Amino acid sequence: MHVFLSYIYRIRFFIAFFVIETALLSSIMMLNNVSYEEIIYGICILVFIALVAGIYGFYSFYRSYKELKKFEKNIEVSVGNLPLPNGCIEEEYQVLIKKLVCYFNTLLDKNANTFKEMEEYYTMWVHQIKTPIAAMKLLLQEKPAEFDVSYEQAQLFKIEQYAEMALQYMRLGSQSTDFVIKRVNLHNVVKEAVHKYARMFIQKRIKLDFKDFDISVISDEKWLGFVIGQILSNAIKYTNKGSVSINCEKGVSCVTLIIEDTGAGINSADLPRICEKGYTGYNGHDSYNGKFSTGIGLYMCSKIIKKLSHRMEIESEEGKGTKVKIIFKTGGGN
Repeated sequence: MHVFLSYIYRIRFFIAFFVIETALLSSIMMLNNVSYEEIIYGICILVFIALVAGIYGFYSFYRSYKELKKFEKNIEVSVGNLPLPNGCIEEEYQVLIKKLVCYFNTLLDKNANTFKEMEEYYTMWVHQIKTPIAAMKLLLQEKPAEFDVSYEQAQLFKIEQYAEMALQYMRLGSQSTDFVIKRVNLHNVVKEAVHKYARMFIQKRIKLDFKDFDISVISDEKWLGFVIGQILSNAIKYTNKGSVSINCEKGVSCVTLIIEDTGAGINSADLPRICEKGYTGYNGHDSYNGKFSTGIGLYMCSKIIKKLSHRMEIESEEGKGTKVKIIFKTGGGN
């Protein structure tokens, strides 16, 4: 119906002209004493010719419409197969479309090159900054035992993590991420992340309840490790006392990794938005207690989890803690 009405609107002037012309001819014939039968007969012939022409015109119009709809599905590939233009106006529209697509592709190439240069720079920067970080670690380790350097070590660890996050953020936004999907041992990935944050557990005297499980999943080991590390980092950051527990449950169609803490929890108003880019919520603004958040960590986690075709669920109650579930489809077994 929409196509038909569009066609009627397109030929509205021809319809109006036909009606006026028919009325004038009928009036002239009546003034010349032509019989009504002949007038009606002549009008019927004109209407029949107009209907045939209209049906043929609508058929051509509808065919062009269907070709355009078909082309619309493949517009990202090429604009070289546009339907033949029906007149100089459509021809100029097609020229305009081709110029716009050419300009758009030029912008895409330019942005891709710019992004590639930025990615190369940040990659180089992260690798370069690792050298002074390693040197500072050695200097702190060589400090005499009577000097407490735990605070300095904690801050240095944060610098290292932020540098690594900058690199991962750039890689996540690239056209092709370096995912290596294979069967990985989930326990080993979690164990490595726990080992990485062991110093923070000790410094804050947070109990770790890490149950053994021998379960494999289909994922990318490096990116999954980054996600688990970010979740552990948040659990430690917002837990002043209590514990962090890590467990894994195997269901019929999925494997669920559960990381739960007894920390500050998340405000119910913030919970639906915590994975939005840059959203920090109430607890994220608590810089007085050293818990300032950038709102990037969980955003990156949600993006990575989605790219890996996993699912992440977050349950929390303010003042009682947070539970994060990473759910893997059972492409992996024991």
